[in-house]
Amino acid sequence: MQRSHARQHPVEDLPDDVLTYLLGSRYCDTQKLSDTAWSLFGNVPEGWARVQAIVDYVHNRITFGYGFARATRTASEAFQEQVGVCRDFAHLAVTLCRCMNIPARYCTGYLGDIGVPPVDAPMDFSAWFQVYLSGRWWTFDARHNLPRIGRILMATGRDATDVAMVTSFGPSCLTGFKVITDEVVPA
Repeated sequence: MQRSHARQHPVEDLPDDVLTYLLGSRYCDTQKLSDTAWSLFGNVPEGWARVQAIVDYVHNRITFGYGFARATRTASEAFQEQVGVCRDFAHLAVTLCRCMNIPARYCTGYLGDIGVPPVDAPMDFSAWFQVYLSGRWWTFDARHNLPRIGRILMATGRDATDVAMVTSFGPSCLTGFKVITDEVVPA
């Protein structure tokens, strides 16, 4: 199936295990953005076109910067503040999709610079999201908004709460962190 032909399911036809990805969650505060989502995307054709319109909107609305990182920012706050890091792009896109009855889940992992010009910065965790269309999960990335290869998916969940990089019980100090990815070229 061509990606652009992926269709949106009526809610009543969704598998039970997918329904949870329509609900609001800690960082995906759907109740605050539902009216906004319908006013922005209600006239966009359902399915792939609607998801891509949401991704384009979020990509253009939020300015990325590590200095904008805040562990407590919700999707509605990212919408208002218009700044954030990859998790904020993902949370806002997930929330807008859920508001439009498109199941969406938050993804965390690594995204190297395979197939794109390398950046002069250490590799870091990344966040993107997946939507359920035509009976399967499809990957989207509102921060980068272009197809990328070399994603290393670590976990999916309702939002960053479900798949936190670290959950600690007491004081902790990260003393080192290094990830390297290389493309494997067929012999």
